Amino acid sequence: MRKIIAFDRVSADGYFSTPDGKLDWTVNDEQLDRDTGGRAGEPGAGTMLFGRRTYEMFEAFWPHVLDAPTDPHHAGRSSPAIRAMAEYIDAATKIVFSKTRADVTWTNSRLLRDVDPAEVEAIKNGPGKDIMIFGSGSVVSQLSAHGLVDEYHFVVGPLLLGDGRPLVRDVGKQVRLELLEAKPYPSGNVVLRYALAR
Repeated sequence: MRKIIAFDRVSADGYFSTPDGKLDWTVNDEQLDRDTGGRAGEPGAGTMLFGRRTYEMFEAFWPHVLDAPTDPHHAGRSSPAIRAMAEYIDAATKIVFSKTRADVTWTNSRLLRDVDPAEVEAIKNGPGKDIMIFGSGSVVSQLSAHGLVDEYHFVVGPLLLGDGRPLVRDVGKQVRLELLEAKPYPSGNVVLRYALAR
């Protein structure tokens, strides 16, 4: 069975975006980009799960990175890792959960109306690489409530936002996690990898 992995940058006080959805607060780190982008460089297309808002942000940005690589968090900054990420995202199967979108037209995109645990379980049982979720706090929260997120990969930035959007909320119970890795970087970013404790 494939794993579902929620990957996101979060502030030290636990927010993944500012209250208005901005991501420009993240701390640049080329080594981190290379390390986290390594998964994207693996052969074979993956699968990504999106909420509507994150899908629309990705759809407006990432296809253009193939022509002019630039960092989604910091305009004008580029790296080979960002180009590799753009190629991975473009080739990946993109499953979008939305009640309001009429359709999805970006390459390899598929629209589902609801986060149905049985349907997500069937996707996990299908062939292919692990399934990634970037952002999409509502989807991460719903899947977490059903125990369907296998790993959480957080890049904790060395700053406090003071307010913003939490990645996971309304889970309704305590969820035990097992630490797989804690890796600090000179920039002050720290990668924390957790697995769902079974």
